[in-house]
Amino acid sequence: MATDPRPPRPSRPQHVLEVLASERIAPSMVRVRLGGPGYATFAPNEWTDAYVKLIFVKPELGLQPPYDLVTLRETLAPEDLPVTRTYSVREVHDDGITLDFVVHGDEGFAGPWAAGALPGDTIAFHGPGGAYAPDETADWHLFAGDESALPAIARAIESLSAEARGIAVVEVRDASEEVAIATPAGVELRWLHRGEPREETIGLLAETVAALEWPEGRVHAFVHGERESMKAMRDELFKRRGLERAQVSLSGYWAQGRTEDRFQAEKREPIGVVLPPEG
Repeated sequence: MATDPRPPRPSRPQHVLEVLASERIAPSMVRVRLGGPGYATFAPNEWTDAYVKLIFVKPELGLQPPYDLVTLRETLAPEDLPVTRTYSVREVHDDGITLDFVVHGDEGFAGPWAAGALPGDTIAFHGPGGAYAPDETADWHLFAGDESALPAIARAIESLSAEARGIAVVEVRDASEEVAIATPAGVELRWLHRGEPREETIGLLAETVAALEWPEGRVHAFVHGERESMKAMRDELFKRRGLERAQVSLSGYWAQGRTEDRFQAEKREPIGVVLPPEG
């Protein structure tokens, strides 16, 4: 019998943190601060879009983190397998991190967990990952996205120097969903009130950015959010504005009408490709 010559993939380290505090900062957003002794294993990186992959298991299974994921995949029924959800790190502190969660009632895993999180609760995760930080040599910065990208956009804006220039367009349901961001004087923050997300609202972000009067000079852009909206943004930035790949961080964080699991599966299909590989 042939054997696979490749060594088994090593398990990624898990960090197990405790909930220190939580608060609802907008009707659809809950902020959770995590820390405790497990924070000693966490190594922050330099990216403002740093993210962690939270691990969720069914409470009725009685499992405690850290989880032996290899064994669980071999022994649990498919419907009981752990699931992971990716969240941007809103803030890094000396004693922990802060995550912001979009909450839609009882929908999904992460939102309900965040809505009910109490001090002392624990959560396991991998990370951090990340790939973007504002280019300090750029003449100005463009930020565009919806609620899913708001934590990363806010963190990037707050990392800018006092002299930085830029425009941020953030799409949310209405004025009640706006959150505080410490914005340099030279960065204009525009809130785009979309109402509830639906197919008819997918193009609003790209239309708004298309109508902007762009400042002079080289731009560095961070553009993330709903997948089809990001495809429209792709066309605006690369086809109409003629930007180079190195000037833009762009991806889809979710897809209208798709569950998270289906969205992740579609990343391997043509419909899921927002930015084709160069070459």
